[in-house]
Amino acid sequence: MSQFKDRIPLPPMNAQKTNMACHFCIVGCGYHVYKWPANTEGGRASDQNALRLDFTQQLSPMQVTMTPAMVNQIKDHDGSEHTIMIVPDKECSVNKGLSSTRGGQMASIMYAENTPIGERRLKYPLQYTGDDWVESNWETSLALYAGVTQRILDNDGPDQLFFNLFDHGGAGGGFENTWATGKLIFSGLQSQMVRIHNRPAYNSECHATRDMGIGELNNSYEDAEVADVIFSIGGNSYETQTNWFLAHWEPNLNGSNISKKQAWFPEETVRRGKVILVDPRRTPTVAICETIAGKENVLHLAIQPGTDTALFNGLLSYVVEQGWHDQAFIAAFTSGFDAMLDANRLGLDECSRITGVPRDALIKAAEWAYQPKASGHPPRTMHAYEKGIIWGNDNYRIQSSLVNLVLATHNVGRRGTGVVRMGGHQEGYTRPPYPGGRPAPYIDQELIKDNGMMLTVWACNAFQTTVNAETYRQAIKRRATIVNQALAEARGATTEELVDIVYDAVKNKGGLFIVDIDLYRTKFAEYAHLVLPATHPGEMNLTSMNGERRLRLSERFMDPPGIAKPDCLIAADIANALKARYETAGNQEMAGRFSGFDWTTEEDAFNDGFRMAHEKAIDSQGGPTGHLATYERLRAAGNNGVQLPIKEYRDGKLIGTEMLYTDNRFDTDDGKAHFQPSPWNGLPGVVQQQKETYDFWINNGRTNLIWQSAYHDQHLAFRKGRFPMAPIEINPQDAEALGISNGDIVEVYNNYGATNAMAYLEPDIERGQVFMMFGYPNGVQGDVISEWTDRNVIPYYKGTWANIRRLGSNAAYLRDVSFKRRRYS
Repeated sequence: MSQFKDRIPLPPMNAQKTNMACHFCIVGCGYHVYKWPANTEGGRASDQNALRLDFTQQLSPMQVTMTPAMVNQIKDHDGSEHTIMIVPDKECSVNKGLSSTRGGQMASIMYAENTPIGERRLKYPLQYTGDDWVESNWETSLALYAGVTQRILDNDGPDQLFFNLFDHGGAGGGFENTWATGKLIFSGLQSQMVRIHNRPAYNSECHATRDMGIGELNNSYEDAEVADVIFSIGGNSYETQTNWFLAHWEPNLNGSNISKKQAWFPEETVRRGKVILVDPRRTPTVAICETIAGKENVLHLAIQPGTDTALFNGLLSYVVEQGWHDQAFIAAFTSGFDAMLDANRLGLDECSRITGVPRDALIKAAEWAYQPKASGHPPRTMHAYEKGIIWGNDNYRIQSSLVNLVLATHNVGRRGTGVVRMGGHQEGYTRPPYPGGRPAPYIDQELIKDNGMMLTVWACNAFQTTVNAETYRQAIKRRATIVNQALAEARGATTEELVDIVYDAVKNKGGLFIVDIDLYRTKFAEYAHLVLPATHPGEMNLTSMNGERRLRLSERFMDPPGIAKPDCLIAADIANALKARYETAGNQEMAGRFSGFDWTTEEDAFNDGFRMAHEKAIDSQGGPTGHLATYERLRAAGNNGVQLPIKEYRDGKLIGTEMLYTDNRFDTDDGKAHFQPSPWNGLPGVVQQQKETYDFWINNGRTNLIWQSAYHDQHLAFRKGRFPMAPIEINPQDAEALGISNGDIVEVYNNYGATNAMAYLEPDIERGQVFMMFGYPNGVQGDVISEWTDRNVIPYYKGTWANIRRLGSNAAYLRDVSFKRRRYS
């Protein structure tokens, strides 16, 4: 079994066709999956292939996007071999037939024998014996998991059961999986000791905006097409939400959709869209926007790191001075404006001094985004933000400042506006209420302090994606080793005897029993004692929503490797194993906490969770009753799905909601949006001290080519060959001063830790700044980040300074790796 290299077979007319939303970034582009028996294929004539395209002659541009990476060969459990093709859906309103470099490789990362992905996927449960791994089965593994869990739960309480847990859709979640894990942990185990995949507590990255009454996904992608101004903050959208940018931003910025704007807003002055980009780094998005829109329509505000709050407060103060705020809207539909303004007021000169943005650039930004148009109407400005402020200097304060500015200018609830996070992964969150308070416990620090007896790592890998990561790994490894030593002396023990041995190691010796549930044996899994294999989109039915709340069903079309299971059914198995143990012990009260998991399919979990959480929410708002979303209806809705919340099911279609807050009623008890004081207060002390001690700001983020922590990409030669080590972009003058050349291996170090990276010289990087890929497996940027978090335990991933030194070079890397600039010019 292998991916095709030199040709692309065509699907025959009778090929099975299913829907799939790309499970990488939040955009969730629509794709079609074709599957047919291996060693057969369709013909080139349009009536001979399932694509219905005539390949006997040159196709016109953009008829279809096909590459060898979109085709693979797989084998199902019955031994039958099939070819699969995954191509973009031209009818999907999200991507309009476009394919990103991430989505375009989905066929390549599907499980297939004798491929790098196939060799590395987990196929069976693995149990650690103290010095070696053995393949196990679900019965034995669940008995050990449930046995240790029950012992801890009965003797030490739920808060000795720790979890590192996903909270999203796409590849790592979906409504089915988040509901099942939440029901198990929050309703059954009732533990509050849970952290999220990329942050060290159980929290939201958008507490502030939600407290103000604004959900973070409140418009449609189409709003970017008709906005007067796109105000992008800390996002680098071309690289991280590629097809949102290409399908929806570009038509606005290149002026091709002016007639569409005129049709939507006939009374207003319409114009070619402008874009304001807030980022300390001149990203590829900046260069591409200048090419598309012309430099005269692009404003890059290259702020000093961590000064976003001052930027928003300065713009707000200037807008109010000019009288460009919407006083009628503020009076009727908001509260707290005057108190907020008094606290946040900041003059332009002071704003310029703090942010490093010239005064005239601040005025231009305010005029573009907020000055009334020639028709007298306020501009329609869409504010899109992402990790640059989400992981920035005091998440809660930054978001408050941004939403204050948006509310004052009424740039939410009107078409062509919105204040929305660009997003990382898709969303699929549905869980029972979290049993803890706010702020939630800082789980990393609790583990470092030797708290917790059992840690379940579920579809995430904090070894690569947390702050203060070096210290965290050291603590986890030290405590795991204690259990290893106990297991090494337990040869021949029964499962129940192993439960006793593990419990003694974690209760009396300071050990930590670790269980990892994932697709691969990650770095974290190497220190686990039990590893359980999960499935992947395509191997299970999975629902999630994208950045415009568009709910879709990605259908199962292939069997998973070995005996891997969907996360939702793993959670159900754990619950049922615990229920059986408590019934045997005669404890019906505890057994009852683990009831309601009699599921056999993913749809059972969906029906148990999604409908309960989302459709009850609709009912409480006076909407229709009854079960609206079903797999059957979502399958019929195809890759366009339906935008949540669902209003009704009419004439065979699910009717959704394109934009929130059009009625000016917000998500607060009184229905009003709440302004929040958020004055500029400088950098946190520990970060300021680092800045004064070390030479370089260590920025971090993603690139177009690599997704998340490279969990698939590290196994693909095409991608790992481009970045064999974590890349770090550095200004050529800084590199020359340090004796660093392209391809050199460097060490990044400070008082928190050290990590390695490969140097890529990039003249667009400011002197004294570098850019390093977040979460890469062999150069963990989190090793040099402090443990500082905001009031809700949101980490300041962007806030670290360090020194850099050359370690040397690798002749093979210098020979094989391209150091061609990635910037478009």
